[in-house]
Amino acid sequence: MDNLKSLLLANLKKVHYNLPVPRLVEEAVARGEGVLASNGALVVHTGKYTGRSPNDKFIVDEPQVRDEIWWGNNKPFSREKFDALLRRMAAYLQNRDVFVFDGFVCADPRYRIPLRVVNEYAYQNLFSRQLFIRAAGEELKGFCPEITVISAPGFKAQPEIDGTNSEAFIILSFEKRMVLIGGTLYSGEIKKSVFTMLNYIMPKAGVLSMHCSANMGRDGSTALFFGLSGTGKTTLSADPERLLIGDDEHGWSDEGVFNFEGGCYAKCINLSREKEPQIYHAIRFGTVLENVVFDDTTREPDYGSDAITENTRAAYPVDYIPGAVIPGTGGHPRAVIFLTADAFGVLPPIARLSIEQAMYYFISGYTSKLAGTERGVTEPQATFSACFGAPFLPLSPLVYSELLGEKIKKYSTEVFLVNTGWSGGPYGVGQRMDLNYTRAMVRAALSGKLSGVEYEEDPVFGLMIPRTCPGVPPEILNPRNTWRDKRAYDETAMKLARSFVENFKKFSIDWPEVTAAGPRVAK
Repeated sequence: MDNLKSLLLANLKKVHYNLPVPRLVEEAVARGEGVLASNGALVVHTGKYTGRSPNDKFIVDEPQVRDEIWWGNNKPFSREKFDALLRRMAAYLQNRDVFVFDGFVCADPRYRIPLRVVNEYAYQNLFSRQLFIRAAGEELKGFCPEITVISAPGFKAQPEIDGTNSEAFIILSFEKRMVLIGGTLYSGEIKKSVFTMLNYIMPKAGVLSMHCSANMGRDGSTALFFGLSGTGKTTLSADPERLLIGDDEHGWSDEGVFNFEGGCYAKCINLSREKEPQIYHAIRFGTVLENVVFDDTTREPDYGSDAITENTRAAYPVDYIPGAVIPGTGGHPRAVIFLTADAFGVLPPIARLSIEQAMYYFISGYTSKLAGTERGVTEPQATFSACFGAPFLPLSPLVYSELLGEKIKKYSTEVFLVNTGWSGGPYGVGQRMDLNYTRAMVRAALSGKLSGVEYEEDPVFGLMIPRTCPGVPPEILNPRNTWRDKRAYDETAMKLARSFVENFKKFSIDWPEVTAAGPRVAK
């Protein structure tokens, strides 16, 4: 393990190298890190950190990358503090066991990158083994990682010494291609820090890195699904009628689409066998369940409980999904779907976008918070996250949006905006869009059945709304028709449109055609 010594990780008690799943499960249980549920999954609790800690994430301010980083979205960290923190972490790990996973990210071998994850906890190494791409025996000979992640949750930073904001930290060095994580047991930090690293690396190779899921029809046609948490990205991409490529992170190159990962990290709050059978049955031996409540006697998971957190998660390899595409590659997408859960109830359930509109709504990355979900939130609030994943973007959103526009144009990809939110009124008045109707609209878009239908233009948002869609009542396709109070609809639509325009102002864009593709706001 000479590479570990080069990272100052010397005098380790024992290095558990690329253990198989059963051994990692055994180690995790023996060390008291988790217990087995009735379905065989390993259940762990992550303590006070049950989600990402965005205020504790930093990018090292290095000369090589300084002028490229979107500093308005990322916090700088000094090189000296990074090196000192690495030394302190290495000292902490002396005389301790560590677990090492060597594998890859990027399913397309033309873009594959060797990855090493060093973990203090066995269950986090199991998480890494299930989420990333495993290496075959021959591929481990002479293995040399190009990205290294060191995760030591038991090591807590001292802000006055280390320059962090709290005991927890996630710090990325693009020059060293290294990530340091400490003070938090939440495994999603490992996954998302690697994704952030790829969001820096991939665009330089002409690859659009995307926070999206991807699947494939039986005819080989590929589709992409973008959407923030709660919009249905995982649910809609895990369609029994289609084959899953991946549920969260992908690249779009000149050869096609490929999964960055080898596993899925699905939310499982309110998970049911009936609505999401593929995800439900993927939770078995080898799966890591984070912060899921279970019965102490029967060990039955209670997916409906948010007693620990609403952000309950299941991590499993993609091949736990029946018919998953292995390796995770596909052709150029026939369709791109932008998902939003519009709690204002004014966006159409499905609309077709032009290239310029696609770039505008991609940069915007819209969904909405529900009234009552946070203290002080008494009515729906617009939420914008650039490229549907702002926390993971080291570069300006314009970089990714320009790549998207180029690829949509080059490969004649259709783009649709799908509202999985409310209709007939805002949250509290209207009704959530029926999942069966949403599935029918998405399937119609992916099969090309919306290409020849008649469209009408939304006067505020400029979106093209189909007048008919197979399997969907035509009266629900135009959202204004579903509101009893038309004047209230018009006022609410204009309010949301102004939110879009105001959000877009923060991007200095000399793209008049893209800016003009946004909502039309009365002055």
